[in-house]
Amino acid sequence: RFMAFSRGTRRGLEDFFAAAAVTWFGVGRLPFAPGTWGSLAALPFAWILAGTGGSVLLAGAVLAVFLIGWGASAVHVRRVGVADPSWVVIDEVAGQWLALIGAPLDPLAYAVGFALFRAADILKPWPAGWADRSLKGGLGIMLDDLFAGAYALIGLQAFLFWSNG
Repeated sequence: RFMAFSRGTRRGLEDFFAAAAVTWFGVGRLPFAPGTWGSLAALPFAWILAGTGGSVLLAGAVLAVFLIGWGASAVHVRRVGVADPSWVVIDEVAGQWLALIGAPLDPLAYAVGFALFRAADILKPWPAGWADRSLKGGLGIMLDDLFAGAYALIGLQAFLFWSNG
């Protein structure tokens, strides 16, 4: 059998890639406020995606990261036995990117989008708080941050409208 993997090797690779994805390649392991680090680490990627393909590419990336995060988080939480580990930050990446859809490539817009997302992620207004408390596994980890990202997206668009008004 050429390149055949044993069940243990496959599981080890699955665990490795899940851990890499959910920590956003180690960012979630930084000390103090891993969610903030995850959101900050998402910003340059959002800038590149939006600069390359606009809001459509960034929206597609949100969907892709959401789906990858859902699956990888489910694998990771089963492995570590913790319902929503603080070092899992792929949810912050998806939420932060959602908040920035339609934002101009402007440092102020990105800073406001970052601040609004962090506020919504911490405060967890309904339905983000409901999703955080009620949904378990990978979906629960990811969905509350998408709701927070949606609130931040609305807030950022309002800020941009009134500041350019």
